[in-house]
Amino acid sequence: MAAAKSLTHAELEHALAHISTTTFAQRDRAMLLVMVLAGLRVSEVANLRLNDVRDANGMIRAEIYLSANRVKHGHARTVYVSTRLQEELRSYINSRKWYEDTQPLFTTYSSPRKAFTPNVLSQHFYWLFKAASIKGASSHSGRKTFLTTLAAKGVSVFVLASLAGHRNISTTQRYITVNDEVKRRAVELV
Repeated sequence: MAAAKSLTHAELEHALAHISTTTFAQRDRAMLLVMVLAGLRVSEVANLRLNDVRDANGMIRAEIYLSANRVKHGHARTVYVSTRLQEELRSYINSRKWYEDTQPLFTTYSSPRKAFTPNVLSQHFYWLFKAASIKGASSHSGRKTFLTTLAAKGVSVFVLASLAGHRNISTTQRYITVNDEVKRRAVELV
């Protein structure tokens, strides 16, 4: 299986433009941006609950705690939610009817209370990117884009590893894509 690609800014905008034409545009936009802006894995997105992102007062949280049983390799972590992502989540949440705080944040077409499985969500993104004509993108592209974007802005690999929930920075380094723009900016620093 080929490694997922990191989306360029233009590809991300193209994917979001395509999503805006689909039936579940707000849901799909929010799911993609949770991966791109917070670095969540597709399995973590599939398992999010309303009360993970919204507190008892109805406010969007600045941090999402993922317990060990909800993340890969069983290492609990805190996901930091940017102001931009908080606004995206607020918009999405306000667009829907909610029945209980523990219901899945992202639900399937078949039921307003049925969560995606990680496998079905991976397939969903495969077809979404295919329909948007973005070659090489997958459900893992959002996470890779998150890490590559931060690395290109000079964020330390140690911070990136912590944000990604990686125990070893060599794992994080495999996510980072170096492109021509990054190289151009690097030589300008000399």
